[in-house]
Amino acid sequence: MTHTLPLTEGPRILDLALAADPALVGGKAASLGELIRAGFPVPPGSCVTTAAYRAVADPVVRPLLAEGAAPAALREAVRSAPVPPDLAAAIRALAGGPVAVRSSATAEDLPDASFAGQQDTYLGAADLVAVLDAVRRCWASLWTDRAVAYRAANGIDDRAVARAVVVQRMVPAAAAGVLFTANPVTGRRAETVIDAAPGLGEAVVSGAVDPEHLVLDAADRVVERRAGGVGPCLTDARTRELAGLGRRVAAHHGGPQDLEWSVDGADRVWLVQARPVTTLYPLPEPRVPGLRVYLNVNVAQGVLEPLTSAGQGAFRVLTGSLARLLGVAVPDVRAGAPVLAVAGERLLVDVTGALRHPVGRFVVPRLFDVMEARSAAVLRRVLTDPAFAVLPGGRLRLVRSLARVFRRFRVPPRLVGALVAPERARRAVDTAVRDLHDRLDARGPLPPEARLDRLEATLAREMPAVAGRAFPVAAAGFVAFGLAAALLRGRTRPGELSTVLRGLPHNVTTEMDLALWRLAERVAADPPSRALVAGPVDAARTALAAGTAPAVLADGLDEFLGRYGQRGVAEIDLGVPRWHEDPSYLLGVLAGYLRADPDRTPDRIFAAAAAEAERTAAALADRAGGLRARAVRLLLRRARALAGLRELPKFVLVTVLDAARADLLAVGDALAAAGEVASADGVVHLAVDDCRAGLAGADLRARVATRRAAYDRERRRRHVPRILLSDGTEPEALPDPAAPPVVPGELRGTPASAGRAEGPARVVLDPADARLGPGEILVCPSTDPGWTPLFLTAGGLVMEMGGANSHGAVVAREYGIPAVVGVPGAVARIATGQQVVVDGTGGRVLPTA
Repeated sequence: MTHTLPLTEGPRILDLALAADPALVGGKAASLGELIRAGFPVPPGSCVTTAAYRAVADPVVRPLLAEGAAPAALREAVRSAPVPPDLAAAIRALAGGPVAVRSSATAEDLPDASFAGQQDTYLGAADLVAVLDAVRRCWASLWTDRAVAYRAANGIDDRAVARAVVVQRMVPAAAAGVLFTANPVTGRRAETVIDAAPGLGEAVVSGAVDPEHLVLDAADRVVERRAGGVGPCLTDARTRELAGLGRRVAAHHGGPQDLEWSVDGADRVWLVQARPVTTLYPLPEPRVPGLRVYLNVNVAQGVLEPLTSAGQGAFRVLTGSLARLLGVAVPDVRAGAPVLAVAGERLLVDVTGALRHPVGRFVVPRLFDVMEARSAAVLRRVLTDPAFAVLPGGRLRLVRSLARVFRRFRVPPRLVGALVAPERARRAVDTAVRDLHDRLDARGPLPPEARLDRLEATLAREMPAVAGRAFPVAAAGFVAFGLAAALLRGRTRPGELSTVLRGLPHNVTTEMDLALWRLAERVAADPPSRALVAGPVDAARTALAAGTAPAVLADGLDEFLGRYGQRGVAEIDLGVPRWHEDPSYLLGVLAGYLRADPDRTPDRIFAAAAAEAERTAAALADRAGGLRARAVRLLLRRARALAGLRELPKFVLVTVLDAARADLLAVGDALAAAGEVASADGVVHLAVDDCRAGLAGADLRARVATRRAAYDRERRRRHVPRILLSDGTEPEALPDPAAPPVVPGELRGTPASAGRAEGPARVVLDPADARLGPGEILVCPSTDPGWTPLFLTAGGLVMEMGGANSHGAVVAREYGIPAVVGVPGAVARIATGQQVVVDGTGGRVLPTA
């Protein structure tokens, strides 16, 4: 096996090596070899291949990995491992003057996982001993604490990695630095960002100096310049030269690049590193020219994770059907509405047309005020850009579209009827939902091909029909609330109006949570059930599956799942399991309920919240006085009677998705039986057309593997923008000159549920693993209804996402839990166990003194 390869001869040799073994030279060496092949200026050098590492390190590392040794022990073992004489001689032969010795990892600098800064570099090794020592240290850097942690976070197996090393001639640098061919902070693809300092670039990379910082636009004009602590070291001509070089490298690689460069004493520019910029959020494929504004549907729905291919396909059918209802030409509903896009395996909606329409410009930000307040604030900043100015015309077309939908679903008469007779309207909606359940329950088995037809028909027809009945009735509640707020303008104190919406009846999500609490009460009173639930979740799940669980738990859980088993965490994704498929999460929540404070049981909390809401409504009406008081009292009663139905359309959607999922899983069984997929659950990573091809005999195993890898890769993404422009800009990352000053340690967000709570924080990223203690402050990125059972034991809520009318905010209000939502960086800036104060009235989160 080849232990060294010269980079100067590298284009052909490295291509051959990579063809034989892609892991032979590592990412950095392969990238440098590709730059040489393309004619870019790269200092000459050689690659010490992974074969050399494996010959030295594998015999000592693998036994230690099997023993679970710590990274420090692994590093020391590699540094002290004997190097065969012939290999040592080959490595020493690479020294011909001062060289740079750099790590080149097999999992490094990949399109989805850049290891920037995770491996060591040694500069200026000038003799034979120093070169060999630097190579050994690079090998050992594979086992630094940070590299091991990074691999774990990105799902990379320690046993699969190895280390190649690049040994290059040192550039006697007069100036050096880094260059990004897209702005890594704002996401703008057309901007170039350069950091530069005199001397070696390692000082810039390591953060040892405050470099000169420049940002250039697409025309190579400097739009931002900061001298830093080193003063200016680049001329305008040099800056433009570097920007042009960066663009050529990015064009060659087909995506934004992070480059390291040096300028030698002869005034020549050299590239010593090129890797993808992996932190940028992917852009959707453009459908129309010009700058576009995309809203992230996943974020708005409280689901930061990606959607499976099946989940994406379901939303395409749903939105395509809705677009047809609005009179939009959609040749194939399976392609989705024209405004729907996918990027990063998440759903985006192009709202440019709405924002450039006078009505949409007024409505969309206000809609997000209650759904996702931070998105609303960012949208308003976007609207100041002349590129999104209002276009003339279009009003009549919008009126026609809305009139068509309002007429089909009888929206005005149903809304008015709900205000006049709320109980009758609510019963009509309940009847429609029961009819939906009856239709879905009556469906029988079909051949796999017919199941695919039924799956698409279910998504296209059932959701609009039932949601169209429920929406006007729920909207009537908020119309009544808005009218009451208008009559009370100037007569309310902060938090009073939102208090009226606590403890709302007829909210299917809070009814679900209280039903789970009632089951917990029965479990607590039955010693065998209590013991099983209080123990390991796996034991309880196994007992339930085997039919050996105590009757109180088994029968009670069956009853609950019969009503709510179609729900789950990230339930808007057709591809994720439902509670009736795996009740592990519910078992964990039940265990938490068993530890609830007897004085703060969920039913008592909900009843107290409802009573407080009624008292507040009465007090507000009395404060209005005269005829105004009678109107306020009537309107607030209507609001409380109807606003709880806002959760029903989502419940209908989840019910329809569960029925469609049953058909999809049956198709998965058929594909697995035919050997077209490796396992039945792989079907969630296929589109309907893929499934049809598989049923016709196509082998789908490679396709499933590719889609699953893309899904898993996106699950590891930690930053998901709320709003994205088509040029890559993330408006939220731009500085906001109007932002108010913040008290040190204070986090600000949107008030969601009035009140004040103090307690230890519990940061939860995945509710399936949560063990929330009574009174703890739940801190999370976002929530959907699958999270809300945790609220029954929480003392307060802090969410990074959401607005005053998002799911988490609504449920928090109904339980009387102080809540602040839309808090930037809450998960990173609050630590589990930290004592915090949640001010749900003022929208603040404060550390305790």
